[in-house]
Amino acid sequence: MRIKYWLHKRKSRFSGRLRKMMKCICSGEQLRVDEIIPSSESLATRDYSASGFSSRTGEADTKVDTSNIEEAESSLRESGYLNYEEARALLGRLEFQKGNLEAALHVFEGIDIAAVTPKIKLSIARRCELPRRLSQSDPGPPMSMHAVSLLIEAIFMKAKSLLALRRFTEAAQSCKIILDTVEAAAPEGLPESFVSDCKLLDTLNKAVELLPELWKLADVPQEAILSYRRALLYQWNLDMETRTKLEKEFATFLLYSGTDAAPPNLRSQTEGSFIPRNNIEEAVLLLLILLRKFVTKRIGWDPSVIDHLCFALSIADEFSTAAHQIEELPPGIIEDREKYTTLALCYCGEGESLVALNLLRNILNNKENHNCIFELLLASKICGENSEYLEEGEAYAHKVVSKFQGRCDHLASIAHYLIGVSLSAQSKKVCSDSQKISRQSEAIEALETAQRLTDDTNPNVLYYLSLENAEQRKLGAALYYAKKVLKIEAGSGLKGWILLARILSAQKRYGDAESIINAALDETGKWDQGELLRTKAKLQIAQGRLKDAIATYTHLLAVLQVQKKSFGVHKKLLRNRRNINRSLELETWHDLANVYTSLSQWRDAEACLVKSEAINPHSASRLHSTGVLYEARGMKNEALKFFEAALNIEPDHVPSLISVATVLRQLSNQSLPVVKSFLSDALRLDRTNPSAWYNLGLLYKSEIGTSILEAAECFEAAALLQESAPVEPFR
Repeated sequence: MRIKYWLHKRKSRFSGRLRKMMKCICSGEQLRVDEIIPSSESLATRDYSASGFSSRTGEADTKVDTSNIEEAESSLRESGYLNYEEARALLGRLEFQKGNLEAALHVFEGIDIAAVTPKIKLSIARRCELPRRLSQSDPGPPMSMHAVSLLIEAIFMKAKSLLALRRFTEAAQSCKIILDTVEAAAPEGLPESFVSDCKLLDTLNKAVELLPELWKLADVPQEAILSYRRALLYQWNLDMETRTKLEKEFATFLLYSGTDAAPPNLRSQTEGSFIPRNNIEEAVLLLLILLRKFVTKRIGWDPSVIDHLCFALSIADEFSTAAHQIEELPPGIIEDREKYTTLALCYCGEGESLVALNLLRNILNNKENHNCIFELLLASKICGENSEYLEEGEAYAHKVVSKFQGRCDHLASIAHYLIGVSLSAQSKKVCSDSQKISRQSEAIEALETAQRLTDDTNPNVLYYLSLENAEQRKLGAALYYAKKVLKIEAGSGLKGWILLARILSAQKRYGDAESIINAALDETGKWDQGELLRTKAKLQIAQGRLKDAIATYTHLLAVLQVQKKSFGVHKKLLRNRRNINRSLELETWHDLANVYTSLSQWRDAEACLVKSEAINPHSASRLHSTGVLYEARGMKNEALKFFEAALNIEPDHVPSLISVATVLRQLSNQSLPVVKSFLSDALRLDRTNPSAWYNLGLLYKSEIGTSILEAAECFEAAALLQESAPVEPFR
């Protein structure tokens, strides 16, 4: 009973002071403790009625928050009065706690922020000073820490009120005032013991956490990035949970916001320290920090961290690094099946497909693992890209078909697509024509089944349908599917443009094919135009425009040189892109050498081959182009040496097989069986090569006792294939 009586008297005493305070706030006067007298007027009532606002009805206004009483009484005890700004901060808090956000905002807007921030700065700066002997001449802080806490909380609540009213930019600007004020007062950061006796630190932590979210809602991503960096680089004394949350949110924002963040401009840094240069590097750094915190048991496990990290590292072409991070995790954190699957994806991206396949086999051979659909499909895809495991990959895909045929069209279509790709690859391995035709027919059937199950929505299925029909010289069907690919991808897929142009070139529509390439060049970034330019040059050669082709090749080489220098200076070039560009540059020099050879410009051709040798001295294609140059100059023995050297490096190099056979037949009729073996090997590798069929026809024609019919059949096959030959191989 005594406690209740004391609390009642305390509330009554504060209510009287509060009424007097409300009366004086309107005039802006400071109110001494001994001048407090009761008043029936309310500041909130005055302000809101004058401005068109009113407090919500039905609220128990007579109930005063005990924390507000303690805050006000503390300020009264320390300074002897509540000034205008402090009183508004206190009243605004009351309205905010009751949910009267517009009323609270109206009260907060009456606080003169520009007038109080210098005092807040000075008070915080004095508090952050190192302990020293104070003399009587030292001036005290202009306001108490209770008053500082009250006013900063008012600014924060103002930001929260603006947020609730969806005035995001104003909310962010209000919240930013808090951080600007504190940073200006303590440039080196807040000491660990700062404001340990009041709730100012809690308000600061909330403001630090809120500001990036406000800038994101206001759609100002660069300010959000700066706010995240400010939160993590300045010494705010954030608790571990808040700091961890900010690090994760910042990493995901960098990865998925679509905003290019400028590198951080650090005021001070250790010599040799790592400074991230782009979004990906900064996100990876943050995620690695989170992972380290988990390993050292400072935070709990969050599986999304490793997911985001793997995604970021895959974009940066650092699959091996991602695999290393997963392998270094403590045992039991990730289940074995999930761990092996993720590692398989990493090694697959790194190009170590056999390592990935063995990891998947560990999963698939374990009888305790059920419904391994993703693993089956991934294993089938990997096998389909390796000629030694085609049948194994087909078997994996058939398992998926047996489980989901008629139950899930999406998964069944993917499985049929992989079966079609595998059968298409198998058709190139078999020797007999009957097996080849059978595999090709089954591949088309599987791909068409995948097409029906997806209702023509999967561009990969349509692309391989077009490719398979093109290789079987069904050019009408190939063109139909290629156009569908281009329509679905809206011109975003480079390989769709190239395939369409090659199909048109096989129909001898060179002008249309070149128009397609020109349209693709207009839609494609300059770094992705290499294959398009090379195809364009081949089309110009087919039309007899050799000078135009030389100009196109020269432009292509210039693009590759600029690209190499640009990436070398500004960013890391992905490994796959680097290898592709290197191969493209090599083949471009060879193409240009062959053009100069056809024009009898021997020195220019030799110069191109010298450039090629500097890139790769052990290139079968370069040796073959050198042999073609010597053959054109009538030096057949020297040409034969280069052709044979090319086959020593690459025994299945079809152009060299044909060239060796051609030169041997011209040099000696006694080598006819050897010539036939070279041509047979060439046709085993490429049944649609018209030059191989033509030279085989010449061989049969020159042999004594050979049927003229066989030679005629070879010439007929060569003529038919030449009529439908593209300027470049379809695949």
